[in-house]
Amino acid sequence: MTIKEILNAVKNEQLSLEQAEKMLRESEVLSDGNRSDELNVVTKAHYDELGYAKLDSDRRHRTGFAEVVFCSGKTCEQLSNIYQHIYDLEGEVLGTRASMEQYEYLKQRFPDIIYDELSRILKLEKPDKERVGNVVVCSAGTADLPVAEEAAQTAEFFGTKVNRIYDVGVSGIHRLLSKTGELQAANCVVAVAGMEGALPSVLGGLVRNPVIVVPTSVGYGASFGGLSALLTMINSCANGIAVVNIDNGYGAGYLATQINRLSIGSDR
Repeated sequence: MTIKEILNAVKNEQLSLEQAEKMLRESEVLSDGNRSDELNVVTKAHYDELGYAKLDSDRRHRTGFAEVVFCSGKTCEQLSNIYQHIYDLEGEVLGTRASMEQYEYLKQRFPDIIYDELSRILKLEKPDKERVGNVVVCSAGTADLPVAEEAAQTAEFFGTKVNRIYDVGVSGIHRLLSKTGELQAANCVVAVAGMEGALPSVLGGLVRNPVIVVPTSVGYGASFGGLSALLTMINSCANGIAVVNIDNGYGAGYLATQINRLSIGSDR
């Protein structure tokens, strides 16, 4: 659309001011010849070039979430510069799969940075953040907590209120059934399990809202590093179950936040 067409659409109430603003923010104006009424709005690639990384500075406008940093494999210096760029743009940064060495290096530059050794989350977060909705994160066993916490803390970082229900695997199913009311009140449930991965099938038969399941690499030899749990979950007979990759707590927390936002009608 041309600029003139966008303005006329707003004038004729075919576009809201918010929609027009979004179109212009996500675009740039290029001239087609010398006539001002032929200015066209075309898509612009928004990113910051660092040489070793191209930071997606427009991701929040496109998707509702700023770029998240996968810390593993990056040098401390690279990670520090990436955090600085995102922090300057967003006022906060979320990083996953970080090491203690990376935390200690970045702590010198960002005194307020927080590292959780269990989940390996490394974050600079805005203070007094409001958290809304209701997502429940469950773990089958204590050994699944690193992945469960990655999911829970990811969802919390993006503004979701999270209720944790841990160590409720099927080998003691009465522990899970005692939490049925809390589970049924959630907008979305995240189920994290290793071994045979049976927890999500039970949850799927208890709740009406989506269940996001995360197989973990916890288990003995025949679990094949989480593959056994993954196959169990994919083949579940319960309805309303969606499976993410092995140990991918971040992906589950992100998706749960999207579902939670839709449930409460929020874009935050």
